[in-house]
Amino acid sequence: MTNDGVGARLRYVRLRHGLSQRALAKKAGVVNSTISLIESGKANPSVGALKRILDAVPIGLAEFFSLTPDRSEKAFYASEELVEIGKGRISYRQVGDALFGRALQLLKERYEPGADTGRIPLAHDGEEGGIVLSGRLEVTVDDERRILGPGDAYYFSSRRPHRFRCIGPLPCEVVSACTPPSF
Repeated sequence: MTNDGVGARLRYVRLRHGLSQRALAKKAGVVNSTISLIESGKANPSVGALKRILDAVPIGLAEFFSLTPDRSEKAFYASEELVEIGKGRISYRQVGDALFGRALQLLKERYEPGADTGRIPLAHDGEEGGIVLSGRLEVTVDDERRILGPGDAYYFSSRRPHRFRCIGPLPCEVVSACTPPSF
């Protein structure tokens, strides 16, 4: 699936309407993971299922498939313009508000002490990398685990199961990039 596929379009529409994946799933009457799976390209919904999800936005199928990405020529973003797409004890502040049609996602991440991406490792298409700015971040990729501090970095194929966790009493800040956009 290309970045202009169903998943990327759904993410674009969801964010333009200010909905989290969880909120859209609830409004559409589907399980939470459904939206995430579609957006990441791991699930291809039937027309009926897609219509049910889009009705919760609301947007029609014809309008959904006729969307074209906003090709913003904007090159600079003030700190307050970064878009929060995280939740709870993990903040993901994204550069740019809509990544539909774009190949790269750039984030400023903040993990509160003890914050964790979850016991079940993440895995998705693409590549990702990051540089720790402050604090200590435990990064697990496959069976390899490292604790990274300021200036340390990671870079790997996102298909490899991975997990992130803030270690120690201080928050951890990271600047990261992934391609294609996966949040």
